[in-house]
Amino acid sequence: MTGPNKSAPAKTPPTDAYSLILEAIDMGDFRPGDRLVESDLAERFGVSRTPIREALQRLETQSLLTRDGRSLIVASLDHNQRAELYVVRAELEGLAASLAARHATPEEVAVLRGMVEQDRALIGDPARMARANRRFHKQIHLASHNRFLVQQLGLVHRSMALMATTSLAAEGRGEVAIAEHDAIVTAIEAGDAGTAHDALKAHISKAFVTRLRLEAGEVKSTL
Repeated sequence: MTGPNKSAPAKTPPTDAYSLILEAIDMGDFRPGDRLVESDLAERFGVSRTPIREALQRLETQSLLTRDGRSLIVASLDHNQRAELYVVRAELEGLAASLAARHATPEEVAVLRGMVEQDRALIGDPARMARANRRFHKQIHLASHNRFLVQQLGLVHRSMALMATTSLAAEGRGEVAIAEHDAIVTAIEAGDAGTAHDALKAHISKAFVTRLRLEAGEVKSTL
């Protein structure tokens, strides 16, 4: 008889309607401009329409969805909104890195180091790298040991789901991003709050520059 753990997934999928829809937006299953219909979502996720309706209302309140007549569609960000989002993200992420350098436990630092080494194998696969990148940044947020900062970064990263593409799709960006992650973790390992702050802030800035160059057609996308 096969043991129960052998077929268990590595990560328990979200079960509430809000998390299911948010993850679908984050993974690019629903893209900016896509229309979300209660009945279709209920069938897709196998839940009743009431929690779907409540989830859609919550996502609209958070500005992740917007109205197009009577329909709800996935919101999009214009150039100025993207720039504003990156400014806030860079400042908050930098703060998280500096706090992680001060407060991260040895175990948390070991997890971050392991992520950097494991993610090298994902270079050339932008979709998987994007998922790994989110896990890496989330781990730094948690290592800051500041619940209010984690909450604010959660809001920022939910808005990041509205980006139509990942900067990691740019040719050569994967290798550079991993090197930047390595430098961030090295600073956190050393307890160097200033260097960790500057390294992560620069990492976010470079990601934004890469995204702008992708949109301008200056660099090739591997997607």
